[in-house]
Amino acid sequence: MSQPPSTDQAGAVRSGEELDVAAVDAWLKRQEPTLHGTPTVTQYSGGASNWTYRLEYPARDLILRRPPAGTKAKSAHDMAREFSVQKALKPVYPAVPTMVGLCQDASVIGADFYVMERIPGLIPRKHLPRGLTLDRAQTRELCLHVIDKLIELHQVDPRAAGLESLGKGPGYPRRQIEGWSERYEKARTWNVPRFGYVRDWLKAHTPQDIATRVIHNDWRFDNVVLSPERPTEVIGVLDWEMATVGDPLMDLGSMLAYWVHADDDVFLRTTRRQPTHLPGMLRRDEVVAYYLERTGLKPEHWTFYEVYGLFRLAVIAQQIYYRYHHKQTRNPAFKNFWVLINYLHWRCRKLIRSGGR
Repeated sequence: MSQPPSTDQAGAVRSGEELDVAAVDAWLKRQEPTLHGTPTVTQYSGGASNWTYRLEYPARDLILRRPPAGTKAKSAHDMAREFSVQKALKPVYPAVPTMVGLCQDASVIGADFYVMERIPGLIPRKHLPRGLTLDRAQTRELCLHVIDKLIELHQVDPRAAGLESLGKGPGYPRRQIEGWSERYEKARTWNVPRFGYVRDWLKAHTPQDIATRVIHNDWRFDNVVLSPERPTEVIGVLDWEMATVGDPLMDLGSMLAYWVHADDDVFLRTTRRQPTHLPGMLRRDEVVAYYLERTGLKPEHWTFYEVYGLFRLAVIAQQIYYRYHHKQTRNPAFKNFWVLINYLHWRCRKLIRSGGR
């Protein structure tokens, strides 16, 4: 292993996304009277949803999260919910960042926002952080620790954490299939498939809840923070925007939709956004076997959860592409998302026909 690389850093604030630093500073100092000095403000480039800033004070390192400008649907970027979930989880799941304060006064910056303590560490994205080299054994150790941290979350009793109100009771898998199907219909464009066969299959094979636990709903390597001194150890988990109470196997299925092997087909390899291709990483079927062995859960039909994860990813990508297609965004990165939707449709059908990986 090389010398510990530098921790994840923010960059310059993007044009049009400037923060009213004076207003935020004044509000923060009312919440934290011991805070002193003026913060250096930078912005993280990762993520396509909420805007994330670093506020570096002389003796305090903080993170501010706010929704994008012009957000209409408050439920899509609910800062109060994201703040409350993490604050409730922290005592029973220490990997959650420490919350500092929530602001719902629009006069401060014109939008809700919350502030939390920064967890200094390494964040693996498409590749390992610059300067970090792991051998096969260390890569496997990292992989297992990331899965273990998900398993640890899935052991949290929602009632014990005071989060049972996040859930809607039994029927989580059914509600997910219905909800994502409706979202796909609303976002569908002429150049993508109907997903009729896949949706009908998912509906026909929807199981009962195998358990009810706190789930993250966006579990990826780029949402974990690694220790700079022990880079295979997970010390933080970020981005709790979609966390809820539901079936943990649905969370695992969603996670696997992003899991790309080094020997996967060419198109799938082009979609990779985390280092699951490295020698030592578990393969998808090994991830499932390891998770089920450690949790003792026994699904009747695992393929359902994996197809669900791919369909869910297709809907998310289609919702983004819909905005590009209708000229609501000009980001060229979204131009060919329709090809990805067609590919994910093919993968879903292939999994259904083969009965698994």
